[in-house]
Amino acid sequence: MVSRIDRKKVVDTALRLLNEVGLDGLTLRGIAKELNVQAPALYWHFKNKQELLDEMATEMTRRMAGNLEGPGSGAVPRAGTWQEMLLGACRAVRRELLAYRDGGKVFSGTRMTDGTATGPLDSLMTCLTEAGFTLEEAVRAWWTAYNFTVGAVIEDQSVHPVPGQREIRDPAYDQSERERQIGPEFPLAAQAGRAMFGDLEQGFEAGLRIIVAGIETTMGPDARG
Repeated sequence: MVSRIDRKKVVDTALRLLNEVGLDGLTLRGIAKELNVQAPALYWHFKNKQELLDEMATEMTRRMAGNLEGPGSGAVPRAGTWQEMLLGACRAVRRELLAYRDGGKVFSGTRMTDGTATGPLDSLMTCLTEAGFTLEEAVRAWWTAYNFTVGAVIEDQSVHPVPGQREIRDPAYDQSERERQIGPEFPLAAQAGRAMFGDLEQGFEAGLRIIVAGIETTMGPDARG
């Protein structure tokens, strides 16, 4: 029998349940049942589900920062070029979010409840500005790559809903069936599905390369010659 709960215990339980039931199935009532308390006990800590999601995303950020290698607490790896730094940061975000069922959806649009993200962000900005970007350019470069990464994770988790089990695909993404249905009228759209929903890791890497190439040609020291 649980006699006392705190915010951390609630969030840890919510993140564990997230992998079992997904975002749509995650409820305060379900978390309370798992903790063996009445649902109103959770409202001392979170007024509603959105507040809980904000804290869940913040805890995911804490764990993400802790798993990043580099000097200082939550620092982003600084070895190599700015391109390598940006690629490494995006890959780290993707890897961490894929560890949670619907991790991309939980992370997207939520508000951080503390300053956990500021250290990694400052490290990224420092690396880019030291490479010759203005601060505004550095922000645009990271924000574009970051939003692509989170969006790619959301799409990935629609196809592969179970963390760590890439062999499991949602039946809605059966490519043969999709091609059978739309192929006769829209053959190129039918074939495009295999590139969009086939090897999603390969697609993510290709997208990152496109973004980095765009950054190189439109902003920063390389663009200015």
